[in-house]
Amino acid sequence: MKNQYDAIVVGSGPNGLAAAITLAKARLSVLLIEGQNTVGGGVRSEELTLPGFLHDTCSAIYPLALASPFFQSVDLGKYGLEFIQPGLPLAHPLEDGDGAFLSQSLEVTTKGLGSDGERYRQLMRAWVEDSALLMSEVLKPLLHLPAHPVLLSRFGLLALQSAQGYCRRHFEQPATRALFAGMAAHSFLSLRQPASAAIGLVLNILAHAVGWPLPRGGAGQVSAALSRCFQALGGTLQLNHFVRRLDELPPATAILLDVSPRQLLAIAGPRLPKRYGAALTRFQHGPGVFKMDYALSSPVPWSNPACQQAGTVHVGGTLEEIAGAEDEVARGVHPEKPFVLVTQPSRFDASRAPAGKHIAWAYCHVPAGSAFNMASRIEAQIERFAPGFRDCILARSAKTCPDLERLNPNLVGGDINGGRADLKQLLMRPVLSPVPYKTPLKGVYLCSASTPPGGGVHGMCGYNAARHALRHSFGVR
Repeated sequence: MKNQYDAIVVGSGPNGLAAAITLAKARLSVLLIEGQNTVGGGVRSEELTLPGFLHDTCSAIYPLALASPFFQSVDLGKYGLEFIQPGLPLAHPLEDGDGAFLSQSLEVTTKGLGSDGERYRQLMRAWVEDSALLMSEVLKPLLHLPAHPVLLSRFGLLALQSAQGYCRRHFEQPATRALFAGMAAHSFLSLRQPASAAIGLVLNILAHAVGWPLPRGGAGQVSAALSRCFQALGGTLQLNHFVRRLDELPPATAILLDVSPRQLLAIAGPRLPKRYGAALTRFQHGPGVFKMDYALSSPVPWSNPACQQAGTVHVGGTLEEIAGAEDEVARGVHPEKPFVLVTQPSRFDASRAPAGKHIAWAYCHVPAGSAFNMASRIEAQIERFAPGFRDCILARSAKTCPDLERLNPNLVGGDINGGRADLKQLLMRPVLSPVPYKTPLKGVYLCSASTPPGGGVHGMCGYNAARHALRHSFGVR
């Protein structure tokens, strides 16, 4: 390491990489430090089951990446990244082969929703048309001066609703209600909570605006392309170095930390004012996940034909079933019939498995920190809508919440969203501030998913933090 850098970024998840690239593009000398032997955080790929079966270690599907102003600011195709759009972004099966699906075409989706179709089209059309403007607002801190205040206010009136209330207010058909409930469950909130509709609305809009794509060659290709971009800009990358104290870093004008509030306390705690440290201590993480990866002899044998065309399949039944399962998780209970998210990338990317074979990725929500094995319950839910699924399994890999946290310390208690996404922590992420990335320490910034806009692979936490650092530490506007 050089004795002097303009800026140092600690942690190379998508937000750390976004921060490092943004600073390097401003012609600063930047050092990016990563504790693991490869970049990416939760955006990596590995042979987790059998040789030749390439699984996504954590995340797998990236609608927010295509909608992100940061990702749009860099030409990652130049560095080898290619996104694949499945035939359908999402399918949601119900009993007896019934169900609903999202097509990237709003009109095709509308036709598949029966008597709810016209109402759905009316709800979605304007949002899809204005999706770029909307994403430019919602991917910023909640406390900001909006460029499109009327648009943001209209969205806020819908987003602050509970998912259950939204479903029952707007839709009559069980399949349509179930479809939206599954998207809202990505919030990890009880579907009765205020603002539980927000993430569901964003994902719904993005399905039509940009799709729900997967990267060719696996999630690791996203991180590899970002790393190549950073190094092409002159950035310095150091792997296999866990930073335990700020004092061990070389001198720099700005330090950006892609870490959780808990890690920030460990790294900088003695230097932080007590009031700020106490606020970080009060920051709450959400439920965790139990994750499965499967090597399969054949594709998942879904009963509903739409599922065979979908990159993502939500398995959990009706609105009432999904809401019940998420309520159980919120109470600290492991659901007998969990809501399960399934992706099947090898249907659309042959590089992910040997010829004729397939992979599947699945997870369900569990109480924070749980080490309980949910494999049999996940498989029972998939088997319910894909009879014969168990017969296709060649090998399995399972990860509990503690396993995931060991893999990536940012996943505190198995929380993949960087903290609860309830209304309070949409405002206080991790503290109530118009510049939540800035810490009380001069030149030290937080840029992880525990800052706005929160979880998801969009890079905007790092991008926003780096832009503030450029302004406040370097006088670059």
